[in-house]
Amino acid sequence: MKRILTLVFAALVCLPAVSHADEPSGIPSTILPNIHGKSLTTPVAWGAANGVVFAGVGGTVNAPYRDEADGAAVLGIGVGDPIKNLGAQISFISLDLDEWEEYSMSLHLHHDFGGGTAVGAGIENVMLTDGGDTGESYYVVVSHGLQGDMFTTETGSSKLHFSVGVGSDRFGEKSDEDIADGKGDDGTYVFGNVAYELFNEFNAIVDWNGINLNAGLSKTFWVDRFPVAITLGAADLTDNSGDDVRFIFSVGTGFKI
Repeated sequence: MKRILTLVFAALVCLPAVSHADEPSGIPSTILPNIHGKSLTTPVAWGAANGVVFAGVGGTVNAPYRDEADGAAVLGIGVGDPIKNLGAQISFISLDLDEWEEYSMSLHLHHDFGGGTAVGAGIENVMLTDGGDTGESYYVVVSHGLQGDMFTTETGSSKLHFSVGVGSDRFGEKSDEDIADGKGDDGTYVFGNVAYELFNEFNAIVDWNGINLNAGLSKTFWVDRFPVAITLGAADLTDNSGDDVRFIFSVGTGFKI
């Protein structure tokens, strides 16, 4: 369940498109990241801000070492200005879509340094109710959208994005089932992700969450003025954790208030 929650966060923050001033060469002065999903199970430094509200659901089929699916839902808001000072993304999560009795909160702080580079830090899954099979995880992450001529002509956004970070708990501590299955006690506590836009509004993604490797695709559709981000992937591609390769997914939207 721990890795499923970040799938929801990573794929659902849909930021409004931003216009860029063009240099004489035709390349934007600053190439910002695109608005499509850039990660499957790991944080990215960019986040919601300036009154952006986002919501969505995500899940896995099946959950590790279980014969049933699992999922989570998120509702959040971004405040502040990460370019002028600091952005804060606050997320409220339902950990149980059957009973709706287990809830947690996550906080992500981020700053955009310009030139396509941002830094973020946060805490995931501070429990607001009793129960739940997850715990708090802290992390720091740096993200970058490649500059130069690696951009999409139609939107002026970067085509290649990558992040690297370090974190606690879910980024390195393996489950009791993994330990009992002889997969070791710890992962790397270092995580990263790479996303490349194959064509407009379609990212191919690979990420390492400190425990295992994951790969997938993310596409943003537009319904009137509202973006709908859909991310599909395969998790636990190696035998470092889990009992099998799993199908993971998320669907979400966002808008500026």
